[in-house]
Amino acid sequence: MRFAAIADIHGNCAALHAVLQDIGAQGIATNAIVNLGDCLSGPLEAGKTADLLLSLDIVTVRGNHDRYLIEHDAGKMHSWEADAYGQLTPDHLAWLKDLPFSTVWHGDVFLCHATPQDDHTYWLDAVSPEGHLYQKPRGDIEILAEGITQSLMLCGHSHLPRAVRLSDGRLIVNPGSVGCPAYDDDQPCFHQVETGNPMASYAICEKRDGAWTVTFRLVPYDHMRQSRLAQEKGRAQWASALATGWLG
Repeated sequence: MRFAAIADIHGNCAALHAVLQDIGAQGIATNAIVNLGDCLSGPLEAGKTADLLLSLDIVTVRGNHDRYLIEHDAGKMHSWEADAYGQLTPDHLAWLKDLPFSTVWHGDVFLCHATPQDDHTYWLDAVSPEGHLYQKPRGDIEILAEGITQSLMLCGHSHLPRAVRLSDGRLIVNPGSVGCPAYDDDQPCFHQVETGNPMASYAICEKRDGAWTVTFRLVPYDHMRQSRLAQEKGRAQWASALATGWLG
């Protein structure tokens, strides 16, 4: 089994196009791609991204920002959702509503956005009271994996590419973010996440002789065009993130 995992596109259609082209160049078909959610929110091209994703019909789970788009009132949305919502059609919103919280792919791969329990908690990372992001102890990661029988578990949410092997041999992989290389958040307390590069990230997973191998790929694309688009929409932090992978 060999497939590609993508996550956290956040309406960056140019980055998604580049990743899809790279996936194809690796000999992976569209029906061997899984998407871990947070597809559309952000100041970029939510409508175009939604059109592309609907046309691909790839296995997708719903992220917290996808949920915000269908649960929050239009006048009370966070800026990321407010920027995207006006670009979306009823068909786009219906697609988001139909996405599952989690799913199992081909019997041996568990998919969720953040953790198996909720869509807004980091699985592999934690935030200190001072706002520093750090890798969780393995025991804390394993508690969240209890009850999952699949040998490979995939999550997104933190935008950081990472693989963690559990003590029983199971593997958790975060492919990183296709379209948003840096952000800040106030939950559980204020913190910043910065990948330090502007490239689009995804992962290729392959099972060989009963064991999983993982390749993380960073794909260049015209990120400065997307940075200018964010700047034109008054989103300076997004513009910096897209230009450099840093917030400032």
